[in-house]
Amino acid sequence: MELEAAKLLGAGLAAGLGMIGPGIGLGLIGAYMLQGISRNPDARGPMFTNMILMAGLTEAAAIYALIIAILLIFVA
Repeated sequence: MELEAAKLLGAGLAAGLGMIGPGIGLGLIGAYMLQGISRNPDARGPMFTNMILMAGLTEAAAIYALIIAILLIFVA
């Protein structure tokens, strides 16, 4: 395998595997948010604030995986 092919394969694996967890996490955050709102509609405000905070923190992991993949392509 050539060096360029290995570099692209590593970047693809880093991005793909690094974004699986945050994708599942965002789905679970949304699902449990809707479940919580359906059980207690009055608590929508604080729950929504917490959901946005957790979604941002979860998305940061995916962004880090993307940055690592870009670094593997252009720097390594």
